[in-house]
Amino acid sequence: MWFARPSWSFAVALAAGLLTTGVIALASLLLPIRSQAADEAAALGPGEIGALQAFAPEGFVGSASCATCHATQTRDWLASQHARAMARATPDTVRGDFGGVRIEHRGSSARFYRDGARYMVETEGADGKTAAFEVTDTFGLEPLQQYLVSFPDGRKQALPFAYDVRPASEGGQRWFHLYPDQMIAPADPLHWTGAQQNWNFMCAECHSTALRKNYDAATDRFDTRFSEISVGCEACHGPARGHVDWAKGARDAATPHRGFASVAASRPVPDWEVDPATGSPKAGVSRPAGDEVETCARCHARRGILSENWHPGRPLTDTHLPTLLSEGLFEADGVMRDEVFNDHSFKQSLMYAKGVTCSDCHAPHSAKLRAPGPAVCGQCHLPERFDTAAHTGHAPGPNAPDCISCHMPARTYMVVDKRHDHSFRIPRPDVSARLGTPNTCNDCHADKPADWAAEAIERWHGPERKGFQSWADAFHDARRSEPAAREKLIALANEAAVPAIVRATAVSELPGFPSIASEEAIARALADPDPLVRIAGLRGQAGPPLDVRWRRVSPLLADPVAGARIEAASQLADQPTSTLTEADRTKLEAAWREYEAAQRLNADRAEARANLGNFLLRRGDVAGAEMEFLAGLKLQPANAGLMINLAELYRLQGREDEARETLRRAIAAQPEAAAPYHALALALIRQRHYPEAVEHLARAVAFAPENPRYAYVYAVALSSTGRRAESAAVVSDALRRTPNDAPLLTLALSEALQSGDIDRARTLIPRLVSLRPDDAELARLAERLRSPR
Repeated sequence: MWFARPSWSFAVALAAGLLTTGVIALASLLLPIRSQAADEAAALGPGEIGALQAFAPEGFVGSASCATCHATQTRDWLASQHARAMARATPDTVRGDFGGVRIEHRGSSARFYRDGARYMVETEGADGKTAAFEVTDTFGLEPLQQYLVSFPDGRKQALPFAYDVRPASEGGQRWFHLYPDQMIAPADPLHWTGAQQNWNFMCAECHSTALRKNYDAATDRFDTRFSEISVGCEACHGPARGHVDWAKGARDAATPHRGFASVAASRPVPDWEVDPATGSPKAGVSRPAGDEVETCARCHARRGILSENWHPGRPLTDTHLPTLLSEGLFEADGVMRDEVFNDHSFKQSLMYAKGVTCSDCHAPHSAKLRAPGPAVCGQCHLPERFDTAAHTGHAPGPNAPDCISCHMPARTYMVVDKRHDHSFRIPRPDVSARLGTPNTCNDCHADKPADWAAEAIERWHGPERKGFQSWADAFHDARRSEPAAREKLIALANEAAVPAIVRATAVSELPGFPSIASEEAIARALADPDPLVRIAGLRGQAGPPLDVRWRRVSPLLADPVAGARIEAASQLADQPTSTLTEADRTKLEAAWREYEAAQRLNADRAEARANLGNFLLRRGDVAGAEMEFLAGLKLQPANAGLMINLAELYRLQGREDEARETLRRAIAAQPEAAAPYHALALALIRQRHYPEAVEHLARAVAFAPENPRYAYVYAVALSSTGRRAESAAVVSDALRRTPNDAPLLTLALSEALQSGDIDRARTLIPRLVSLRPDDAELARLAERLRSPR
């Protein structure tokens, strides 16, 4: 059932009535709740929900301290999944069946049982042998619960078997494997004992409060601490000691933020008055930087961590680095594909652009919807206009589609966890028909083609139904390296009304379409109001010479957002300081320190070691770079990328034998990875071992046929060794896979001109010109080829 939203004036009048005529009754109603909530919080034992840990960071007081004054909020929070995001494994928290149940999965198995008070699992360990492990913590609440095993070195690792807590009637009350289609060996980082299942890095920040990872790189151990085991009040509101002192004192109205060090920025009071002509609110409201959406985004976004010093009111990019709408994570139209959570989707929505926040739909402390199902939409959109056959194309009834099913299509992650896309987009089966993106119509009508659904929608609503999200064609073309993508990406990057996450993604794609116009758009991004767009613009500065880079990038060394300063530091790692003024040198060195601190925070990760090693190498610290690469390989001995980095360092030092030996180790560790073969071939070419080099280049192409760079180098090597026919065949085959790769097209053009095949050259030239529109030499060649023979 839908619930109409009361008018704004009615809501104000209702509130005024409560404050004047019902204040005594309201107060008497709240007192028992406050007392009960306070009693519940006070009764929480050490290490349990809401209790402050002895090693909490300074300023944190624990959620139990909040209950006395915030009874209703505490009651809501205690019933939420946030309050139970993590807990010690006890009879009160464990929801799985530990009654001796065994589950098999692709050659591995697990048996869940009790050993007195302990919860145990018998399964394959890091050495491949079956052993018994104690389950120390529960992780999550529903629709599944995971379990953690603690190790002596401070690591907590998430088991690959989870418990489906849904009712048996819905397929639940069973153990299942989180990667049902994969067989994961102990050496794989995805193995439950591996880096990708490590709680300290992967999970802890968002399932606990005031986390300090405390990784000791020297001993490779963790001493991870938190103020509360689960997600408490201060996880969102920040440390509350100042606020508690304010509440116990005079409550001076002049005290900033009522004693909190910072708070999320408040938006202006919204007016969601509905326009009868559209059935939706007439206007939006401006959105301040660092509002509550950024608070939620800290954990509801796919992102990396730069700093543990988050506090409310900061943009996410000051402490974290969100991913962009990348291929593999998102469909070309921006719909979530991989497990990216909700922030990226929501920030693509018209609702976000109009000023809607998370708490407009979700109660902030219970996280429950403010009204059941699609009725939550009726807070702002007139049901009588939208809950009709004229709008949905379906007769109203129990099984008819509603707002959520049509505008928030769901995907299932972790086998049983259904999550709704939060971009609130208009269904576009016409885009699916053209580009192959999914659409919500065919989610239900899977037996019909997308064209069928597109025709139906056009009959109901007409042909002009673009909606707010209009970037599918640009990103689809960009992923295919289509020259037509250039103008579309530039248009997105330059349009202020386009969501920042989209503009940043467009900017990030533009280096693949070099032109003066592309370079100008990337440079403009450096001054964008949104930090994520500035960061994307910084990443696009890798190509220019150092003097140009310094001129463009150096102003952002003092950017107000740490993510931008750190990216600027990375782009200027090779900048000599001897030529700088003292002020510029101070800014650059401070940014370098920030970059290094961000990588050292994640020193438990091989990728952070690789990042830092490459950074130090560019700064000329060869010894420091080698130490980082070797430390990364100690963490992940089979990491081929790190071995390639180490081999490049050896090459730069003239240690060619060590470089080749390192690359051979990389091949032995990952015999089906293409990159080590390619790198070893280049090393062999430098040593003039051409036959063996060509063999390795062939293997690189065989293992990664979609990589045009490998095909290009292989073709050049074949041609250089006199095997021109084979070279031409490699180029032709690669162009069938990547028809818009400029180096391959250049090579094909060169071969055509050398062989006198002018007709072939004339077919290739327009494709190259479209990829390199500002290449004067190419334009002159095109003009010559257009002339009669």
